[in-house]
Amino acid sequence: MTTVDDTLYQIPVRGLDGTDSTLACYRGKVLLIVNVASACGFTPQYAGLEALYRSRQDRGLVVLGFPCNQFGKQEPGCAADIAAFTRDNYDVTFPVFEKIEVNGDRAHPLYELLKREAPGLLGTQAIKWNFTKFLVDRQGTIVKRFATSTKPAAIEPAIDELLGQQA
Repeated sequence: MTTVDDTLYQIPVRGLDGTDSTLACYRGKVLLIVNVASACGFTPQYAGLEALYRSRQDRGLVVLGFPCNQFGKQEPGCAADIAAFTRDNYDVTFPVFEKIEVNGDRAHPLYELLKREAPGLLGTQAIKWNFTKFLVDRQGTIVKRFATSTKPAAIEPAIDELLGQQA
């Protein structure tokens, strides 16, 4: 576990509405960062992610969704399509950002950092599929990487432990 503090919070992001910002507004929060997709077999995890967010946002949890079209072209829509899909199908209220790449030469700086600080099985850095999850504590430490198949509810104990720790 490496504390990346300012590095994490200085990374530029763009919301689905086109607004540019950084992750600085999430300083002091527990973050669950997920690469999401609208047409994937794991897309129903949106419901579990939203349930986690709604039940724990008052305690400091923020789920951050980053759409990605690199896996089977399962996120083909534009920002407006993604916003409508998440709202209409899963009533998503957690922040969802513009579509990014998570692997390769054009990988978003956030995912370069996440992969480096929390490699996957056998030390691999590449994201294997949609709905890979990264848990970040209130100090900006990337605590753990969870596989695509890990359901949001299975992450609750790790989240609750971090929510119990104050900044």
